[in-house]
Amino acid sequence: MRFYSGFSLVNDQVFFENYLNHSEYTVAGFSYGAIKAAQYAAEAYERIDTLQLFSPAFFQTKKESFRRLQMGGYSKDSARYLDGFLTSCFAPLPVTPITLGSSDAESLHQLLYFEWTSELMESIRDKGTRIEVYLGMQDQVIDVVGAREFFLPYATVTSIKKANHFLQEN
Repeated sequence: MRFYSGFSLVNDQVFFENYLNHSEYTVAGFSYGAIKAAQYAAEAYERIDTLQLFSPAFFQTKKESFRRLQMGGYSKDSARYLDGFLTSCFAPLPVTPITLGSSDAESLHQLLYFEWTSELMESIRDKGTRIEVYLGMQDQVIDVVGAREFFLPYATVTSIKKANHFLQEN
């Protein structure tokens, strides 16, 4: 299994153990990592049976002012921005200890401005890859309703009613 971590995170796959398919033919990603996993699955020539997207970063329904605010907050004080970001990811639960990796403004920009398209999803599905999407319906980070609506035609979408961005249930 190939796993892509979320923005500024490492070893975050432990949060998804109950859902992960550990087959060597599975590609998975969380949040920003879901973008990277989908891009990899679309471009890869090797066999991929399953693409698992956990809380895929879905901001294409957000206004430009939201994106500029995020970028400005990160540029002004990245440590404070990341603290607030993690608080939102775990809300309404307390922040669980997690390993931070490197982060940069370019990656945040990619995350905020990435647009999921039908062409991308169809190119993955046309390869015979099964797509699974997992969404926490109390996620305070992404547009969960917009994501669910977008992914339903292409994937099996599992909506976890009382779960946050990390799919932890309260």
